[in-house]
Amino acid sequence: MSALKIPAGEVTLAADAFGDPADPPVVLLHGGGQTRHSWGATASDLGSSGWYAITVDLRGHGQSDWSPDHVYGMDRFSADVVRIVEHLGRPPVLIGASLGGNASLAALGHYPELALGLVLVDVSPFLQPAGASRIRDFMTANADEGFASLDEVADAIAAYLPHRPRPSDLSGLRKNLRLGEDGRWRWHWDPAFVTGMSRRRAADAQAEPRYDEMDLPVHLIRGRMSELVSREAAEAFVAILRHGSFTDVADAGHMVAGDRNDAFLEAALTFLETQPG
Repeated sequence: MSALKIPAGEVTLAADAFGDPADPPVVLLHGGGQTRHSWGATASDLGSSGWYAITVDLRGHGQSDWSPDHVYGMDRFSADVVRIVEHLGRPPVLIGASLGGNASLAALGHYPELALGLVLVDVSPFLQPAGASRIRDFMTANADEGFASLDEVADAIAAYLPHRPRPSDLSGLRKNLRLGEDGRWRWHWDPAFVTGMSRRRAADAQAEPRYDEMDLPVHLIRGRMSELVSREAAEAFVAILRHGSFTDVADAGHMVAGDRNDAFLEAALTFLETQPG
């Protein structure tokens, strides 16, 4: 693995690269509130399977810069996707979870030649409102006061994701948190990203691309336990696409790769192997 810094206008994005740079590229973009480390196992496996995998912290997340004006519209995230590909110098396959998927869709709506293919992870234009509200509630619950310890963080995650075992080793949580001067742990994103969620969704709805005009292969990987994307919504979206396909992963929720990296990797590699290198 090697660390990268990617210039994106007024911000610099932190990234990690796995595999041989001469191999076909794949760019992995995380969901809202996550960091590039959510792709660690997947990217490592891709790098060992003949792909040059790059994981990126989106602006306002992880070790990437925060927007100087603390504004996080989809236009900015999608512009960053364009700059990531420009920095790479050749069209990759994009893999985007939730926010990363929406940013990729928006970028491709303006620049259809940007990527060779797109893997969407538990995201579609047709989301379940109750699921979206539960995610928003989790993200805002401790945004200001933070957590007194990593144990408190683990307890909050266990309550939110009861299907996952609570980790006994808490050191990995540090990658998704920052320790404040007051000694409390807070999520590793700009709080303004969360406070602007409702306003951003309303604006994004006015600028959705014409999905039926997209001419590249798109594969949607859904977690069967997802509360955000129903099977009916996934199938309806795939039916709109010219070159759409769909995998439903058992025993996985919204964070498919984190729940079932084995099944996710199998579905992703099956799709990648059909793409021009």
